[in-house]
Amino acid sequence: MTVLQTIAVAFAMFSALPVPQFEWNEKNMRYAMCAFPLIGLVCGGLWCLCGVLPLPGLARAAAFCLVPVAVTGGIHLDGYADTSDALSSYGDREKKLEILKDSHCGAFAVIRLCCYFAAYFGLCGSVRFTPRAGLCWTLALVLERALSGFSVAAFPLAKDTGLAHTFATAADKQTVRRFLCGLSALLILALTALGGGGLAAAALLALWRYDSVAKKQFGGITGDLAGWFLQRAELWMLAALAVSQWGGVL
Repeated sequence: MTVLQTIAVAFAMFSALPVPQFEWNEKNMRYAMCAFPLIGLVCGGLWCLCGVLPLPGLARAAAFCLVPVAVTGGIHLDGYADTSDALSSYGDREKKLEILKDSHCGAFAVIRLCCYFAAYFGLCGSVRFTPRAGLCWTLALVLERALSGFSVAAFPLAKDTGLAHTFATAADKQTVRRFLCGLSALLILALTALGGGGLAAAALLALWRYDSVAKKQFGGITGDLAGWFLQRAELWMLAALAVSQWGGVL
């Protein structure tokens, strides 16, 4: 029962999918980050479904683009937008953290989101669906969430409040780190074996950039920064998928 509650907590927080509601407690939050990658499986499965449906090219690209938004409810995009505003302010650390707490959407957030979806839609239209490409993309969506969950348990926090702090303090950090590190390694090996090594490299590069920016400009990670990382990793991996197909690797 605790396992099911743990999965339900992860899906209730990081997706818009209807799941049974449980009161969050020490037991069902301890390993919630370990269940976070399962949402990537759902996104990947729906992405593959869109790939096999007899849709026109533009409609398929739009479906590919909207699947993760529909599944997650845009929670990670919210973090991407807030972080874009904060980074574009060029203020000091305290100023950036204040912007992250602001519920309003600034001009830079709107600009970055428009650019993000233009790039994402264009890349989706450039990707040719095949069973192997669908499997690689599903594994990549799981990988980015495994890396994101690992960061919450392993990276320093910028503040002692917020979503990242809530899950980090409730987690059995050592077990979560070990599990997600092992899962990430397996996913990277699987992607490389399938010809999707470029996607794994893109995810790791995004993780390195995330760690660098978080420590240098914010003093650690926050929930918004975690969302910023996940969206950037997804876009970079999608670009790697398109390039891999253009190069005949996938």
